[in-house]
Amino acid sequence: MLQIEFENKEALVEAFSTEQKCIDHLETLRWNGVVISPFDSDSKVYYCSKNTYKCRNSGKYFNVKTGTLLHNTKIDLQKWFVAIWIVSTQNKKINSVALGHELGITQKSAWYMIKRIKQYMKTNSDTFEKKKKLPSNPKTKVSHKIAAIEVVEEKEKLPLLQWLQLLKK
Repeated sequence: MLQIEFENKEALVEAFSTEQKCIDHLETLRWNGVVISPFDSDSKVYYCSKNTYKCRNSGKYFNVKTGTLLHNTKIDLQKWFVAIWIVSTQNKKINSVALGHELGITQKSAWYMIKRIKQYMKTNSDTFEKKKKLPSNPKTKVSHKIAAIEVVEEKEKLPLLQWLQLLKK
C-alpha cells in the first residue's frame, strides 16, 4: 500500500501516472495478492484479459472496481484519484463546475463524482436506520407508522474507505 501523503495534485498524478498503476494500487488495497470474488467468497477465481476476473461458481466476470464507488464508471481512475484527493482535502466545499474544470470533464460528470465520493465517505458505521413518520389519513386508516430502512456497508468498501482516510491526513 502506498504510504505517502500528497502535497499537491501534481504529486498524486505523478504517483499514479497510468491507468494500470491505479488498477494495481486498487488491487493491492482490496485483495492484497489474493483475488476474492465479490459474488462468492469461497469460489475459485480465474484471471481473464484486460484486468478482469471470472468467478467459477457464479460464472460472472468482475474487476477491481466491482462493488465499489468506482463501479461502472468510464472516467479514468487517475481522475477519480484526483477527485477523491480534492474532495477529501479541501477545507471549503468544491463545486462541480470547479472540479469539472480541474479534471477536464463535464460539470455533470464532476457532480456525479462528488456525489458518490461524499456518499461513500459518510458511510462510517456498519448500519444505520432511518425512520420516517407517515401522515395519518382517516380515509385509509393509516395511523402513525414507522418504516425502518437498513443499509449495510459492504466489506469490499472498507479498504477504499481506509485509503480515502489516508489521503485525508
